[in-house]
Amino acid sequence: MKILLVEDDLVLAQEIVRLCEKWGFEAEYLDEFEAVDREWRKRQGDLVLMDINLPYYDGFYWAREIRKLSKVPILFLSSRDQNSDKVMAMVSGGDDYVEKPFDGELFLVKIRALLRRAYEYTASDREYLAPELLYDRGQGKLVYKGETAELTRSENKILGLLSDHKGKVVERERLMEYLWSTDEYVTDASLTVLISRLRAKIMSFADGISCIHTKKGKGYYLE
Repeated sequence: MKILLVEDDLVLAQEIVRLCEKWGFEAEYLDEFEAVDREWRKRQGDLVLMDINLPYYDGFYWAREIRKLSKVPILFLSSRDQNSDKVMAMVSGGDDYVEKPFDGELFLVKIRALLRRAYEYTASDREYLAPELLYDRGQGKLVYKGETAELTRSENKILGLLSDHKGKVVERERLMEYLWSTDEYVTDASLTVLISRLRAKIMSFADGISCIHTKKGKGYYLE
């Protein structure tokens, strides 16, 4: 998901972009504010983070202009804490409002909630296996602190099935049957090797994070 930031404080804009990338999003900020609607159309963000106090026209104006073009979710960021500003943000087409300075965890929760509501049909393809570790099933990759790691076909299928049953044990036989059904023959021994390599890949890529757990004599699960 691509986040477009409309914020004229360059230092803050760069910090927010780094924060979004750390969480696994693609993010960029504007440095031209004469035609924000045109810039959005050119860059096509999946979510807009909108400041209120901007050069030329304020964020309320640009939210209304973007709303004429798209239903893209708009999250207002502002140090203005008057209820009238929050009401105006919603009336202008905004979906939510966060006051500066904001708490990072609350900010992330609001971003995820807006994206989930707006793009629910793709949400099941992307989920967090651990804080900052995003699994993108559709593209067969992991994203961690802005870096990506490609999964093999087998690794993606295994991780996808475990994700479908998150919190529950997936038996080894079920995993092998699932791989067989896609014309990939896997023996009991080779499944052990695949799981071991997948765990090692995740731990090496994501600073030692271990998210695939073993239920002895049964199978594997994600918490």
